[in-house]
Amino acid sequence: MSVDLVVGENLEHSDSYVVTALGLFAAYGERPAIVAGDRRLSYAGLRAQVLDLAASLQERGVGPGTGVLVLAGNTLELPALQLALHLVGARSMWIAPIAGRREIEAFARLSAPDVFVYDPTSKAVLGERLAVQLGVPVHCLGPGGLGPDLLQPPAGAFTAEDGDAEPATCLQTSGTTGEPKLVHHRQAFYEQILTLAADYLAAGLPVLRHLSHSPMAFASGQITTFFNLFQGGVLYVEDQWDAGRALATIQRERINSTYVSPPLLYQLLDHPDLATTDVTSMFMLNVGAGPAAPSRLRQAIARFGPVLRIVYGLSEVIVVTAQPGLTEDPEHPERLRSSGTPYGDVRVEIRGADGHPLQAGETGEIYATSKLRFAGYWGRPDLTERAIVDGWVRTGDLGYLDTDGYLYVVDRVQDTIVTGASNWNVYCRPIEDLLQAQPGVRAAAVVGVPDEEFGEVPHAYVVRYAGALLDAADLREAVRDEFNDMWVPRSIEWLDELPLTSAHKVDKVALRARHAT
Repeated sequence: MSVDLVVGENLEHSDSYVVTALGLFAAYGERPAIVAGDRRLSYAGLRAQVLDLAASLQERGVGPGTGVLVLAGNTLELPALQLALHLVGARSMWIAPIAGRREIEAFARLSAPDVFVYDPTSKAVLGERLAVQLGVPVHCLGPGGLGPDLLQPPAGAFTAEDGDAEPATCLQTSGTTGEPKLVHHRQAFYEQILTLAADYLAAGLPVLRHLSHSPMAFASGQITTFFNLFQGGVLYVEDQWDAGRALATIQRERINSTYVSPPLLYQLLDHPDLATTDVTSMFMLNVGAGPAAPSRLRQAIARFGPVLRIVYGLSEVIVVTAQPGLTEDPEHPERLRSSGTPYGDVRVEIRGADGHPLQAGETGEIYATSKLRFAGYWGRPDLTERAIVDGWVRTGDLGYLDTDGYLYVVDRVQDTIVTGASNWNVYCRPIEDLLQAQPGVRAAAVVGVPDEEFGEVPHAYVVRYAGALLDAADLREAVRDEFNDMWVPRSIEWLDELPLTSAHKVDKVALRARHAT
């Protein structure tokens, strides 16, 4: 599909990617763009909302280089706000609304904003607290807050201004390291999303009806939101995750695309409503943000069909590899453990400790580069220097490539357990996959814990299905049979649920802290 760029007379001198997006929205016209509960917004309405918000921001002194911190739920207005901030040349900085209070406050301090915007409807208490702490001008998305309502009609129209500052976004990291960082993405990130959306349309694939639970504070939320809007799909926004409600929405709205982490996929598979839910509309069930157990992927394939799309990425390079149309391939059964092949313009290398590339089949750190890669950690050149080497991003993940270019993620570098007198490397993911394949096991996580004799040993956390009778000795023996004594968890702890980060990943920082106490 091709569309002509349609812009207002005040935008013709702008080179922002937002101008291209506004042209697409004008061409899509009255087609539905965003649905949030009983609220619906057309593409024409979205375009008008972007321009109105840009005018309101401009009237309040927000312009090129202004750092704007945003706290809001996953609401209908957020895509327009992001585009409006970039249209005026501001740097947007997004707080993950589902993060813990201390994590949010640390991120807010680190961002050092010039302006604070919050949603007084859903984030009144925390928004007011942060407004007082930050001591900067405050604006609100709606009435009843400590600042003026940006959603009120502006006094005038947006006027493009010349400025040297490039629009940028700083996103909150998902908390797997326990250290808040501002992942800085430039305009090139959004230009590449435009390219990917155009490629999708050119391939003649179905227009997406995407169900989104991904906050705009994460790169996954940014790319899923704008990839769908740039290709003219319908974005269904839900602020809180609930497996039963997600299944009901899929059936009612004929959803054909969504994105979930492995723990959320397991919740869908285990929900009693799944058996009677019509999921035949599904075209693309994206699974990412962490490794999924092959045993659970088999269940998903059996229920949903060959629509699973395994995605591997991180905030710094949001999509590294993808494996669409996942099936059980009898010629390559191991590919249920694979993250797929490089996506779009991405290049992947496996490097050893000396930084040199390794051969196929050799395990080392995964390096990736792409137009989707981040520019660095805002305000932390020291961390940026360690993370970006000659234009390549060090992912902090260990893995290997097979001879066909499929990537296999083995573990996080920091999660590798170095054990025994010979400093043997033990990886958590293979143990987790094996445990989760045992009858009666719903979920499992493995971490390394200190040991006087071996330095560090595996410790497993296991979640049982209701009524399942499991014996720790049997699980340990299953690991011993598959691997060897070094891989056997020295202890197993039963949990009702695994703790998750704000990005719905298994929170291994919390698990290590739990064992330490």
